[in-house]
Amino acid sequence: MSISLYLASASPRRKALLAQLGYAFEQFSVDADESPLEHESAKQLVERLARLKAQSGVALGYTDRPVLGSDTVVVIDGEALGKPRNKADFTAMMQRLSGNTHQVMTAIALADPDKVLSDVIVTHVTFKALSDSEIDRYWETNEPQDKAGGYGIQGIGGRFVTEIQGSYFAVVGLPLYETDELIQRFLNNYEH
Repeated sequence: MSISLYLASASPRRKALLAQLGYAFEQFSVDADESPLEHESAKQLVERLARLKAQSGVALGYTDRPVLGSDTVVVIDGEALGKPRNKADFTAMMQRLSGNTHQVMTAIALADPDKVLSDVIVTHVTFKALSDSEIDRYWETNEPQDKAGGYGIQGIGGRFVTEIQGSYFAVVGLPLYETDELIQRFLNNYEH
């Protein structure tokens, strides 16, 4: 039996990673309010958003096969860092990440009209100490502007990473092993 899914994400990175797993899928984007709720931890936020994206796909009528949603946040000192609003915001993020270890939390969720399953994968990433000129030059590449936490590990930002503990693919945006496991768990509930 060939497995077919929907990917509720406009991300080209998530599309490329899901393709590596060999599943047939169609991609679409969903609009989701990504604002954190009051007293919501970073882990609760990222899992809620992944579930929301998957369930939003179902609500839009994508009901004939499971919908995969995913979300990623960069967390330092318990605070989730979103996409940089401007250069000053980006610079402040990089100064916090510089010489420190942070967490990248990626949540994945699969939904259909009857159920939703989700998981959160936490990866620890350590940055080297960054100079002001390195931070400025990185901003000028335009890579950080649409990235959670202001960097892309799979791109130029990877040069700042000295150590990673956990899933590299989760940091890029879709953990391969855990996504495959979640899909199998989801589908096994249907076997009689």
